Amino acid sequence: MPLPFLTADRAFDTADDVALPHDDRDRWRRPYRPGPWRVGAAALMLLLASFVLFAGVIIAVTGSLSSAGVVFGIAVVVIACALRLLRMGVWVSAHGLRQVAFLTTRTVTWQQVGSVRTVQQPVRWLGLPRTVQGQALVLVRQGRAADGVTPLLTTHNADFLARAEAFDRAADAMEAWADEYRRG
Repeated sequence: MPLPFLTADRAFDTADDVALPHDDRDRWRRPYRPGPWRVGAAALMLLLASFVLFAGVIIAVTGSLSSAGVVFGIAVVVIACALRLLRMGVWVSAHGLRQVAFLTTRTVTWQQVGSVRTVQQPVRWLGLPRTVQGQALVLVRQGRAADGVTPLLTTHNADFLARAEAFDRAADAMEAWADEYRRG
């Protein structure tokens, strides 16, 4: 089974930025690779889960099975959180644009998209309340004002912190998807 969070941007590695003929445009793909902050946080969570699983085995061997079941349940929750953390981001397909957050997923069809553009604005640093000046890729829906638009990507989120070139490539790729599919 291919892991889409590792292979999402292969169509954009070609020299002329044209998708290969065998690429399925109907599949949801992330047009950029997950950043080192996101991958590092998920790796630490999986490391924590391995210790919790080890503790669960020790509890199961020496103690009660109900306590071990609770510890195994905690490990499963930590693993699920790590996998969801890796899945977070913006995904595109011929159907539309999908923004996956930790607890929610929003999908917008290309017919609802007014514009996708890069703007200079205060952005949240690694998703924390602290804001810094940076760039954001914002989605403006058809018939709605540009005020109160949540950014899709920022230069200071877990995927693009200290990776300005990667942000520019991802923003260009998403703007290209929007331009291609909004026209129909």
